[in-house]
Amino acid sequence: MADTKTKLVSPLAPVDGFPELPVIDGVRFSSCAAGIKYPGRHDVMVAEVCAGSALAGVFTKSTTRAASVLDCQAKMGKASDKPAVILVNSGNANAFTGAVGQQSVDAICEKVAAVFGTTPDRVFTASTGVIGERLPHEKIIKCVDDMHGTLTANGAEMAARAIMTTDTFPKGAVESFATDGGKITIAGFAKGSGMIAPDMATMLVYIFTDAKIDQGLLQNAVSELAEKTFNSITVDSDTSTSDALIIAATGRTNAAEIKDAASQGFADFRAALHKVMLNLAHQVVRDGEGATKFVAVKVTGADSDADAKRVAMAIANSPLVKTAIAGEDPNWGRVVMAVGKSGAKADRDKLAIRFGDILVAENGWVAESYSENAGATYMRQQDLEISVDMGLGHGASTVWTCDFTKRYIEINADYRS
Repeated sequence: MADTKTKLVSPLAPVDGFPELPVIDGVRFSSCAAGIKYPGRHDVMVAEVCAGSALAGVFTKSTTRAASVLDCQAKMGKASDKPAVILVNSGNANAFTGAVGQQSVDAICEKVAAVFGTTPDRVFTASTGVIGERLPHEKIIKCVDDMHGTLTANGAEMAARAIMTTDTFPKGAVESFATDGGKITIAGFAKGSGMIAPDMATMLVYIFTDAKIDQGLLQNAVSELAEKTFNSITVDSDTSTSDALIIAATGRTNAAEIKDAASQGFADFRAALHKVMLNLAHQVVRDGEGATKFVAVKVTGADSDADAKRVAMAIANSPLVKTAIAGEDPNWGRVVMAVGKSGAKADRDKLAIRFGDILVAENGWVAESYSENAGATYMRQQDLEISVDMGLGHGASTVWTCDFTKRYIEINADYRS
């Protein structure tokens, strides 16, 4: 039967919906309804990237990562003058499927390579959905010819929708900047809603740019920025088996080639890419399963940046903190608890905690100026900020999370039915 379950769009979804992503010269998209899980729903997308493009990526470090992730990691960074093709299916993760998982990947790559005029080592696949079920790759293969025949440069939103699982809205972002030689554009889309506590990027993210840029510089940029974006979000503390982020640079812009990490061109490119990645990462959190609150957790004054992130993630992942936020309860004692359990260096009597601009606690005790009514009023907002100053050093980190609601339980209790 068709997917008749009603998806309530997250209250944190962008008001203007999916952005109008510009055409990236050298990239075309298509999608199809392969019937992997729900008949009649588009569940496979392809992105064809022109010959000569540079590709880079980051992937989950899960020790049970999917066959497609292992395959992409083995191929990434290899020089080639052939076109590249990215194929993604939803509805099945092709993870924990033994040797047949790689056989499915191989069969898809061989078919795509033959139809799109490239080689299997230039085909990058990803799968998202239920873990532990064999991927019906025959259904995907049957769609490849049709997808090749329906490629369009304007198909980014269609592709973004095809890779959704429990997502309630497609996620897109775009940035551009001017250079002396011409404009450079970066645009991309992502899927992700649950099983979000990444160890590289999060879930599935595809970014395209017309920049001419050295592959090594492209890889360095995306690896560095992943730490500040997709590695700094969490919905439920669970790392997916299938996380992948791939960026493709077609080189079709008239702007000068970016070859030097110390150049202004690279600085501008990196800044624009950071905005795109952070935007997409935030949208993933805003679409967290059952989410009603978007929360920034800022930690300063830690002994090191690593300690600051350890504390921030402990707060952001705490079920007690997240359920208090869902209930609009300013239970700052749970923040204290999370700091203490983090394992980071801490001194109870030097801690300061704020909800937004409201000083809640300092010097190991509730602030004299704090009122429970002010805290409760603040917690009614959709966008919240929890700040902790450790009072120890200069380490700092910001991560983003959402609340835990009954809806999260409903979604995940019913995921396979």
